[in-house]
Amino acid sequence: MSTEPHNPNDPIENLAIGTIIEVDGSRIVAELNPGITELSRIFGGDTYPIGQFGSIVKIHFGRRIIFAFVGRLRMKAEYELERGVAAQATSDERVIEADLFGEGEWLRDATVTPARWNLKFDRGVATYPLPQQTIYLTPKRELRFIYGHGKGPAVHLGEHVGAGGTRCYAEMNELLGKHTAILGSTGAGKSGTVAAVLHSLLERGTEAGLTNWKPRIVVLDPHNEYSAAFPDHQKLSTDDGSLRLPYWLLNFTETVALVIGKTEFVATSQANIVKTALLTARIEGATALGLDPTKITVDSPVPYKLSKLIEGIEADKPPQASKQDSHNSILEKLDALIRDARLAFMMKEWDGAAQDPFPSILNQIASDGNQPRIVDLSGVPNEVAGISSAVIARILFNLKVWQTADERQNDPVLLVCEEAHRYVPNRGEAQYEAAQEAIRRIAKEGRKYGLGLLLVSQRPSEVEATVLSQCNSWIILRITNDADREHVRAILPDSMAGLTKMLSGLRRQEAIFVGQAAILPSRILVRALTPEQLPRSNDIDFDKGWQAPPITEEQLGTIAKRWRYQTK
Repeated sequence: MSTEPHNPNDPIENLAIGTIIEVDGSRIVAELNPGITELSRIFGGDTYPIGQFGSIVKIHFGRRIIFAFVGRLRMKAEYELERGVAAQATSDERVIEADLFGEGEWLRDATVTPARWNLKFDRGVATYPLPQQTIYLTPKRELRFIYGHGKGPAVHLGEHVGAGGTRCYAEMNELLGKHTAILGSTGAGKSGTVAAVLHSLLERGTEAGLTNWKPRIVVLDPHNEYSAAFPDHQKLSTDDGSLRLPYWLLNFTETVALVIGKTEFVATSQANIVKTALLTARIEGATALGLDPTKITVDSPVPYKLSKLIEGIEADKPPQASKQDSHNSILEKLDALIRDARLAFMMKEWDGAAQDPFPSILNQIASDGNQPRIVDLSGVPNEVAGISSAVIARILFNLKVWQTADERQNDPVLLVCEEAHRYVPNRGEAQYEAAQEAIRRIAKEGRKYGLGLLLVSQRPSEVEATVLSQCNSWIILRITNDADREHVRAILPDSMAGLTKMLSGLRRQEAIFVGQAAILPSRILVRALTPEQLPRSNDIDFDKGWQAPPITEEQLGTIAKRWRYQTK
């Protein structure tokens, strides 16, 4: 708000920087005034950059003000050459290219004393500027009105760069309900950005004065980074036995992937062997729990005994020993899985108790207890990491599917998939097939059921393209790899593709925020967190480490024991 006596709809000549030479739909090209030698200007004690990507310029059209987002600054001769026009510009003439995104009008509120001016801002453009009109830098008091113009609940992400400390907010329902990707190279501040988003979500209740604020957030954490950032979280880990993903939770496809393997061609006969025995075992389990066996399918999440599955496979063996290879192969794999101590969280035999364990498993993953619920997958062997993440994603999705409409309204869930290129890679690796399918389904259909997806990756070019393309908002930090930048350019809207040229030069924790959750495309500095709020960094200080005494043989013996027993 402003209390200046003059009409802010009037142009401020000190902020004029150039003249429009072309209007092409929502895109304008303006030539900078020849007298501008420095690409910044000071007005009212504030410094304004000229031509910086993400800065905002404006055009006065009567009482209306049209705003444009700067995307490019280049030499006029280069622009003329690209247009196929014989270059007539001198060596120092420059042009700004910008995209129109909104318009507004200052209205005087005389109902208060003293009277105040308020900017009525709207996204979209109904009035288009004309060639020869002047473009102006946008004063920071106007920027605060524009950036603060959001509809519905919002969460604090950080500050807009070059806007005098103006806070950047994300529209929460767009950010979560329509999926978001956080992308950035190692060292760009990716994990800190994820933590900042989650802290903002958890803190919104306090900031908004909500007494019943109970977010439901599930984090797939492959490196055990996030526990340190959320001291009150609920951790699910194989280290302490709190993570339970029993084999009977797996559907038919996941069971085949586990007991037969997908690294080689799986014969239909092998899959049928498992299918027949699995259905029989599930029906027996359902009968033991008092469930209706006629409604049980091979995919039903019904507990069963592994011994019954093995009995079924044994009973299906043909009498000829030469034809038993497929059965024996499956039985050998099952035996190896059962004896693998690392897989106790998955392969522990159901005890056949009369109480159905399924609700307890659902409560473990989807309860509204301490938040966020961090699933530590660092102790899960790589060969079952894909299946484990697939089971969690599928449980969350099916829970939403089978809820009533009212239950979904009252129980939305956010799934955070850290290191997404590991669980939904585009390489088609067989062990990740189940995870790809589960998370792909959430990406395509989750928003209808109140299941949001936050994809996080340092290698966007290696993330399954179908999943990444379903995100409607992006927080993009520094990306140094050419292939990754090209991949980002391909998934962004055409009008935003040009921003990829600046991604390699962003500072740590600096990002481009675009998409439906962004009030407007923005260059932001992600909010700062205290050391206690940050994920545990895996970076090692060599200088400090090499000043410590060398490791002793006794210490190496302790490490060897942990290594052998696969326990920390």
